[in-house]
Amino acid sequence: MNVLRVIAVALLLAVSTADAREDRLKFSIAEAMAKPDTKAKLAGDIKFYWGKSVPAGARTLGTFTANKKTNLFNKSDADGCYWAWLSAMISLQDRARKEGGNALVNVHSVYKNETFISSKEYMCGAGNVVGGVALRGTVAKVK
Repeated sequence: MNVLRVIAVALLLAVSTADAREDRLKFSIAEAMAKPDTKAKLAGDIKFYWGKSVPAGARTLGTFTANKKTNLFNKSDADGCYWAWLSAMISLQDRARKEGGNALVNVHSVYKNETFISSKEYMCGAGNVVGGVALRGTVAKVK
């Protein structure tokens, strides 16, 4: 009976700490944009302006957030974060089309209310089991 209690406690502790790691990682936007999957899934009709970038004459149509998660099981943090990033990019691309825009401006990371603004990197939260990327951008019409 004591052996069963020890096993039960060990299992409870393992489950409660399974996703205790919560690293904030940063990855290159240029490297992610250069991947074949990105080129295939981001059609090019929607332009992305990263950081605090707004082209002159842009008419904004609303700010939106895409928050995507991925299973990190059997993936490196870099691979898992890339897939979450690509899913968030596709979501923002679809939203821009729906709103009648042709661009997303001021695109930046917002992971768990932590804003990270960069024209070179995006932020990903990586745990033991799940990785996630949240991107925020403003849909716009640009010339």
